[in-house]
Amino acid sequence: MSKLPEELLSLLNDTESTKVVGTINNEGIPHLVVKGSLTTLDNETIVFVEGFEGSLTNENLISSIKLHKKIAINITKGLLSYQIKGFPHKYLDTDTIFIQLLGWVRERRGADATIAGVWGVTPEEIRNESPAYRRSALAKEESGSKKSSVEQQA
Repeated sequence: MSKLPEELLSLLNDTESTKVVGTINNEGIPHLVVKGSLTTLDNETIVFVEGFEGSLTNENLISSIKLHKKIAINITKGLLSYQIKGFPHKYLDTDTIFIQLLGWVRERRGADATIAGVWGVTPEEIRNESPAYRRSALAKEESGSKKSSVEQQA
């Protein structure tokens, strides 16, 4: 595991950023859901709350573990955007992390709010999908390939 980029950490900790988790079912049909609870506690692993054990998201995450399939996460605010692909690796229904996130949920939704569990995801691929970054990366690729073409002609 590697540390998450600072800009991504900032988005993860920003309550106004939009955080979307994408899963697929056994037939490969995608399912997307907004997860405002998505965050990191150690700057390496991403965690989020699951409110209901019978949810389609939860079922798909369990299948992802069984079938060794990655999930996708998108975090966006304004013109900043990151895509993360990785494997869900644990589901906690007790633990200090569970208690910490339950407290976070209760601060926002009221003292009687409950959660079913907390998922952890190990990032395998992190892509900066921000338009400015993609434009600069494309420009670098194009100038690099032009240079290579010129060098080959020499």
